[in-house]
Amino acid sequence: MSELELFPESAAGPVKEPVEEVAAVSAEPLTAVEKEILLLEQKWFKYQGVKANQIREKFDWTPTQYYQRLNALLDKEAALAWDPITVKRLKQKRRDRQLSRSARRLDHDL
Repeated sequence: MSELELFPESAAGPVKEPVEEVAAVSAEPLTAVEKEILLLEQKWFKYQGVKANQIREKFDWTPTQYYQRLNALLDKEAALAWDPITVKRLKQKRRDRQLSRSARRLDHDL
């Protein structure tokens, strides 16, 4: 049996999903609140606690609620398109923290 008989889709090339549908689902525009979150993340705070106070004043959320929303926002394509520098920086920080936690867990498991 030839490869074409086993894998008929390879004769016509790879099967592709409709690009329009994928783009429409993942490219929802950012809300005003999501943009405000990214704008706050662009700022650098000199003193400890100032950012937490701004989160409470601006959004009326606890810092935990804010960071949960921020974490979900980082996975949106629209966020990357709207502010690529900030989103890439925050994703890198998130990866670094995840690797650090994993390394600590592995040390304790040994």
